[in-house]
Amino acid sequence: MGLDAVIAEIKDKGRAEAEAINKEADAKKVELLNIAQQKAETVKTAAREEAGKTTSHIISQEEAAGHLVVKRQILNTQKELMDEVYRQALDKIDTMPESFHKGAISSLLHKAMAEIPKGSVNCCARDEKVLKEVLKESEFSAFTFGNIIGIDGGIIVESTDGQLQVDFSYHTFMSQVWESGLKDASDILFA
Repeated sequence: MGLDAVIAEIKDKGRAEAEAINKEADAKKVELLNIAQQKAETVKTAAREEAGKTTSHIISQEEAAGHLVVKRQILNTQKELMDEVYRQALDKIDTMPESFHKGAISSLLHKAMAEIPKGSVNCCARDEKVLKEVLKESEFSAFTFGNIIGIDGGIIVESTDGQLQVDFSYHTFMSQVWESGLKDASDILFA
Protein backbone atom coordinates (compact mmCIF):
# COMPACT_ATOMS: atom_id res chain seq x y z
CA MET A 1 0.00 0.00 0.00
CA GLY A 2 1.37 3.21 -1.00
CA LEU A 3 1.57 6.47 0.73
CA ASP A 4 -1.14 7.86 -1.53
CA ALA A 5 -3.49 5.11 -0.51
CA VAL A 6 -2.82 5.71 3.20
CA ILE A 7 -3.37 9.45 2.75
CA ALA A 8 -6.58 8.80 0.81
CA GLU A 9 -7.73 6.36 3.53
CA ILE A 10 -6.96 8.92 6.27
CA LYS A 11 -8.76 11.59 4.28
CA ASP A 12 -11.78 9.35 3.79
CA LYS A 13 -11.75 8.43 7.46
CA GLY A 14 -11.44 12.14 8.40
CA ARG A 15 -14.29 13.05 6.04
CA ALA A 16 -16.42 10.29 7.48
CA GLU A 17 -15.66 11.45 11.02
CA ALA A 18 -16.29 15.07 10.04
CA GLU A 19 -19.61 14.07 8.44
CA ALA A 20 -20.53 12.09 11.56
CA ILE A 21 -19.58 15.04 13.78
CA ASN A 22 -21.53 17.43 11.51
CA LYS A 23 -24.57 15.11 11.54
CA GLU A 24 -24.34 14.82 15.31
CA ALA A 25 -23.93 18.61 15.61
CA ASP A 26 -26.89 19.18 13.28
CA ALA A 27 -29.00 16.72 15.32
CA LYS A 28 -27.88 18.44 18.56
CA LYS A 29 -28.62 21.84 16.99
CA VAL A 30 -32.14 20.70 15.98
CA GLU A 31 -32.68 19.23 19.46
CA LEU A 32 -31.48 22.45 21.16
CA LEU A 33 -33.62 24.57 18.82
CA ASN A 34 -36.67 22.41 19.61
CA ILE A 35 -35.99 22.71 23.33
CA ALA A 36 -35.50 26.49 22.97
CA GLN A 37 -38.69 26.76 20.91
CA GLN A 38 -40.65 24.78 23.54
CA LYS A 39 -39.26 27.03 26.28
CA ALA A 40 -40.12 30.09 24.23
CA GLU A 41 -43.68 28.80 23.74
CA THR A 42 -43.94 28.10 27.48
CA VAL A 43 -42.68 31.61 28.27
CA LYS A 44 -45.07 33.12 25.67
CA THR A 45 -48.02 31.14 27.11
CA ALA A 46 -47.13 32.17 30.66
CA ALA A 47 -46.72 35.79 29.53
CA ARG A 48 -50.11 35.69 27.75
CA GLU A 49 -51.78 34.18 30.82
CA GLU A 50 -50.15 36.76 33.10
CA ALA A 51 -51.12 39.57 30.71
CA GLY A 52 -54.68 38.20 30.64
CA LYS A 53 -54.82 38.05 34.43
CA THR A 54 -53.36 41.54 34.74
CA THR A 55 -55.78 42.87 32.14
CA SER A 56 -58.73 41.25 33.91
CA HIS A 57 -57.55 42.65 37.25
CA ILE A 58 -57.14 46.15 35.81
CA ILE A 59 -60.55 45.96 34.12
CA SER A 60 -62.14 44.78 37.38
CA GLN A 61 -60.49 47.61 39.29
CA GLU A 62 -61.60 50.18 36.73
CA GLU A 63 -65.16 48.81 36.76
CA ALA A 64 -65.22 48.93 40.57
CA ALA A 65 -63.86 52.48 40.53
CA GLY A 66 -66.48 53.45 37.94
CA HIS A 67 -69.26 51.91 40.04
CA LEU A 68 -67.95 53.75 43.09
CA VAL A 69 -67.94 57.07 41.25
CA VAL A 70 -71.49 56.50 39.99
CA LYS A 71 -72.68 55.43 43.45
CA ARG A 72 -71.06 58.51 45.02
CA GLN A 73 -72.75 60.75 42.45
CA ILE A 74 -76.11 59.08 43.10
CA LEU A 75 -75.71 59.47 46.86
CA ASN A 76 -74.67 63.12 46.49
CA THR A 77 -77.68 63.77 44.28
CA GLN A 78 -79.96 62.00 46.74
CA LYS A 79 -78.51 64.04 49.61
CA GLU A 80 -79.04 67.26 47.65
CA LEU A 81 -82.68 66.26 47.03
CA MET A 82 -83.17 65.35 50.70
CA ASP A 83 -81.62 68.68 51.75
CA GLU A 84 -83.96 70.46 49.36
CA VAL A 85 -86.97 68.67 50.87
CA TYR A 86 -85.72 69.69 54.34
CA ARG A 87 -85.36 73.34 53.26
CA GLN A 88 -88.80 73.29 51.64
CA ALA A 89 -90.33 71.91 54.85
CA LEU A 90 -88.76 74.74 56.87
CA ASP A 91 -89.94 77.26 54.24
CA LYS A 92 -93.47 75.82 54.44
CA ILE A 93 -93.46 76.17 58.23
CA ASP A 94 -92.23 79.75 57.84
CA THR A 95 -95.21 80.62 55.61
CA MET A 96 -97.80 79.17 58.00
CA PRO A 97 -100.31 81.72 59.35
CA GLU A 98 -99.76 83.54 62.62
CA SER A 99 -102.42 81.37 64.30
CA PHE A 100 -100.28 78.29 63.63
CA HIS A 101 -97.23 79.90 65.22
CA LYS A 102 -99.28 81.14 68.20
CA GLY A 103 -100.63 77.63 68.83
CA ALA A 104 -97.16 76.14 68.40
CA ILE A 105 -95.55 78.61 70.81
CA SER A 106 -98.29 78.03 73.40
CA SER A 107 -97.85 74.27 73.10
CA LEU A 108 -94.07 74.54 73.30
CA LEU A 109 -94.32 76.76 76.41
CA HIS A 110 -96.48 74.11 78.11
CA LYS A 111 -93.82 71.56 77.28
CA ALA A 112 -91.05 73.87 78.55
CA MET A 113 -92.86 74.44 81.85
CA ALA A 114 -92.30 70.78 82.71
CA GLU A 115 -88.55 71.34 82.60
CA ILE A 116 -88.15 75.02 83.48
CA PRO A 117 -90.91 76.44 85.68
CA LYS A 118 -89.66 80.04 85.46
CA GLY A 119 -87.44 81.87 82.99
CA SER A 120 -87.10 83.89 79.82
CA VAL A 121 -88.26 82.86 76.37
CA ASN A 122 -86.33 83.62 73.18
CA CYS A 123 -87.76 83.49 69.66
CA CYS A 124 -87.16 84.62 66.08
CA ALA A 125 -88.09 88.12 64.90
CA ARG A 126 -91.18 86.83 63.07
CA ASP A 127 -92.64 85.36 66.29
CA GLU A 128 -91.87 88.28 68.65
CA LYS A 129 -95.41 89.73 68.54
CA VAL A 130 -97.04 86.29 68.91
CA LEU A 131 -94.76 85.30 71.83
CA LYS A 132 -95.47 88.55 73.68
CA GLU A 133 -99.22 87.91 73.29
CA VAL A 134 -98.90 84.34 74.58
CA LEU A 135 -96.78 85.45 77.55
CA LYS A 136 -99.62 87.78 78.64
CA GLU A 137 -101.75 84.72 79.37
CA SER A 138 -101.89 84.01 83.11
CA GLU A 139 -100.68 80.41 82.82
CA PHE A 140 -97.35 81.70 81.45
CA SER A 141 -96.84 84.52 83.96
CA ALA A 142 -93.64 82.91 85.26
CA PHE A 143 -91.99 83.57 81.90
CA THR A 144 -90.69 86.81 80.42
CA PHE A 145 -89.74 87.75 76.90
CA GLY A 146 -86.01 87.19 76.40
CA ASN A 147 -84.34 88.04 73.12
CA ILE A 148 -84.82 87.79 69.41
CA ILE A 149 -82.45 85.10 68.17
CA GLY A 150 -81.55 83.55 64.84
CA ILE A 151 -83.84 80.52 64.70
CA ASP A 152 -86.43 79.47 62.10
CA GLY A 153 -89.26 79.43 64.60
CA GLY A 154 -90.24 77.90 67.89
CA ILE A 155 -88.69 78.96 71.19
CA ILE A 156 -85.62 78.54 73.36
CA VAL A 157 -86.38 78.82 77.07
CA GLU A 158 -83.73 79.69 79.63
CA SER A 159 -84.09 79.38 83.39
CA THR A 160 -83.94 82.56 85.46
CA ASP A 161 -80.50 81.66 86.86
CA GLY A 162 -79.21 80.83 83.35
CA GLN A 163 -78.21 77.31 84.38
CA LEU A 164 -80.70 75.47 82.22
CA GLN A 165 -81.85 75.95 78.66
CA VAL A 166 -84.27 73.95 76.51
CA ASP A 167 -84.28 74.23 72.74
CA PHE A 168 -87.74 73.88 71.26
CA SER A 169 -86.87 75.57 68.00
CA TYR A 170 -88.43 74.29 64.79
CA HIS A 171 -84.96 73.49 63.52
CA THR A 172 -84.30 71.18 66.48
CA PHE A 173 -87.62 69.39 66.02
CA MET A 174 -87.05 69.10 62.27
CA SER A 175 -83.56 67.69 62.86
CA GLN A 176 -84.93 65.06 65.26
CA VAL A 177 -87.70 64.06 62.87
CA TRP A 178 -85.30 64.18 59.96
CA GLU A 179 -82.74 61.90 61.62
CA SER A 180 -85.33 59.41 62.78
CA GLY A 181 -87.20 59.40 59.47
CA LEU A 182 -84.29 59.84 57.05
CA LYS A 183 -84.15 56.19 55.99
CA ASP A 184 -87.91 56.01 55.49
CA ALA A 185 -87.90 59.23 53.49
CA SER A 186 -84.97 58.00 51.39
CA ASP A 187 -86.73 54.69 50.74
CA ILE A 188 -89.90 56.50 49.64
CA LEU A 189 -88.04 58.94 47.39
CA PHE A 190 -85.45 56.62 45.86
CA ALA A 191 -86.92 53.11 46.00
